[in-house]
Amino acid sequence: MTMDVNQLRAKLCEHQSAMFHQGFLDDQFSQLQNLQDESTPDFVLEVVTMFFDDSENLLKNMARCLEQVPADFKQIDAYAHQYKGSSARLLVLQELKVFALTSGLFVRLRTWTGECMECLQQLQHEYSLLKNHLQYLFKLQKDIKAGGGSFS
Repeated sequence: MTMDVNQLRAKLCEHQSAMFHQGFLDDQFSQLQNLQDESTPDFVLEVVTMFFDDSENLLKNMARCLEQVPADFKQIDAYAHQYKGSSARLLVLQELKVFALTSGLFVRLRTWTGECMECLQQLQHEYSLLKNHLQYLFKLQKDIKAGGGSFS
């Protein structure tokens, strides 16, 4: 059983509203959506996909630095700043920014590697939640298009 376009639009609106309410998205995301038009119909998807690729690389690199003995705190700090900048420029995802800032703080204070690892694991968890939410959002948009509708 497939949903009609109106049901999909309602689901899309509900999901996106929940993402804003939960702090996964804010006005930066709306501004990003406003840049998308008929000449660039996949603009938001392309930008978010680049964010996903960059984020996954940075998270892997931070984990690698933490696994070194001794941990390379200077490099972790650089990756944390990159990650914070990436999330702030693209989506201003409050949770990701908070954990990136926390990670940077742990690094600057040279606290226990275990605490940094816990922070990184929380960051990875928040990133995973965000990615799942956005992938579902894009799937709904794709299904609406496939059904002959629009979602703007």
